[in-house]
Amino acid sequence: MDLDVVNMFVIAGGTLAIPILAFVASFLLWPSALIRIYYWYWRRALGMQVRYVHHEDYQFCYSFRGRPGHKPSILMLHGFSAHKDMWLSVVKFLPKNLHLICVDMPGHEGTTRSSLDDLSIDGQVKRIHQFVECLKLNRKPFHLIGTSMGGHVAGVYAAYYPSDLCSLSLVCPAGLQYSTDNHFVKQLKELQESAAIEKIPLIPSTPEEMSEMLQLCSYARIKVPQQILQGLVDVRIPHNNFYRKLFLEMVSEKSRYCLHQNMDKIKVPTQIIWGKEDQILDVSGADMLAKSITNCHVDLLENCGHSVVMERPRKTAKLVIDFLTSVHNTDNNKKLD
Repeated sequence: MDLDVVNMFVIAGGTLAIPILAFVASFLLWPSALIRIYYWYWRRALGMQVRYVHHEDYQFCYSFRGRPGHKPSILMLHGFSAHKDMWLSVVKFLPKNLHLICVDMPGHEGTTRSSLDDLSIDGQVKRIHQFVECLKLNRKPFHLIGTSMGGHVAGVYAAYYPSDLCSLSLVCPAGLQYSTDNHFVKQLKELQESAAIEKIPLIPSTPEEMSEMLQLCSYARIKVPQQILQGLVDVRIPHNNFYRKLFLEMVSEKSRYCLHQNMDKIKVPTQIIWGKEDQILDVSGADMLAKSITNCHVDLLENCGHSVVMERPRKTAKLVIDFLTSVHNTDNNKKLD
């Protein structure tokens, strides 16, 4: 390529040079900042607005879209070490006329983190109830959906505050007592016995550990660029001590089987969604719940792991909408649109 051609490309691309260089620099030097910008842009594109609400001196951070109407509002609870934005992939496929709320769980992202806070499942349930009352969301029964740790909290919430809810969706929830341990649980017990809490697989501190965690949580084997892995780790590292404290509380005797101990108290129509290839929480938990909850519908997803919300967002959204339709429009079988 001769010099004239090179000069032509330089001149033609001059107006794009600065934004391109800024993007490349962000990707290489500050991948965590790029990830934050990505979520900000996605929330904006989907019409989700971020707000804060306070219960005494405790702050809840949440995002929402729409307003309460004749259809049930939907409150979404994320999993361990995640945040409200994990639901964006599902929100993308939900009707825009639904009132949606995604809240940061206690201690996560923009919600207050306090050394005095009760991080047990009971404690988290009480905090979410405070959030619900702050928004007056339970003025009319709403639909509650939670995944993993959020599913554990959602299920116990349904048992403790049945009048708040009209229906419930649990996505591969934690909190069940299995007759046999899977490989992941056996590994955790070995770590507990050796007091090696620095090695908890769900709390990565290097790009390599992040890659291993992603493989553990999902069925699909996707090659993630090193810089993205580094960005994901950079975002999490400042919070890892909190995550360890929370994790140890979740697996404590007080909290570990809280959903199992309360599942027979769940009376609202309930939907269970589970990935058949879940390596974290065995899919047999779906059958346990179905046998204990009177009005329960189960959807098992082929070729899907623990991260159902991330792996199958379109399918998850469709299943939730179909479930709400069947439960709340049984007379005329009218579809939500």
